[in-house]
Amino acid sequence: MTDEPTDTHPTHDEFTPDPNDAEYPSTLRITSLPAEQAQAAAIERAERWEDGEAVPHVVNFEDRARLRQLLTDRRMELLEAVMERPPESIRALADRLDRDVHVVHDDLSLLADYEIVHFEADGRAKRPYVPYETVRIEVEFGLPRGDESESTASA
Repeated sequence: MTDEPTDTHPTHDEFTPDPNDAEYPSTLRITSLPAEQAQAAAIERAERWEDGEAVPHVVNFEDRARLRQLLTDRRMELLEAVMERPPESIRALADRLDRDVHVVHDDLSLLADYEIVHFEADGRAKRPYVPYETVRIEVEFGLPRGDESESTASA
């Protein structure tokens, strides 16, 4: 079984702006909410942004299984390594982590498909970077609103 999620990947340009040329929020939130909740949260963030408030960038997965397929332990290790000490190239990161450069490239490209990791062109090399100070992964559990059982209401 492959670590790659089975859903279709978002399309984007292979290279995103230099981190010095683009403005990113300080936090990236990766969430797993049903579509209706995610849409309501997006509208609320847009309203806050229009009011001049700083809001996080959010990547949502309606299906927790797809979130787990994307954020494997190895990919989270890559993400953390890029955030802690941005590498000069994909090869330099692979060497630092003692991993195969092709696997690291594929994993970083997949994370880039979801706009978690970005690339900066540096000659022939692609320099991966994460433009956020914090990446927060949130999976919410709970009873649907208005559906509290007697046992939870009296607890």
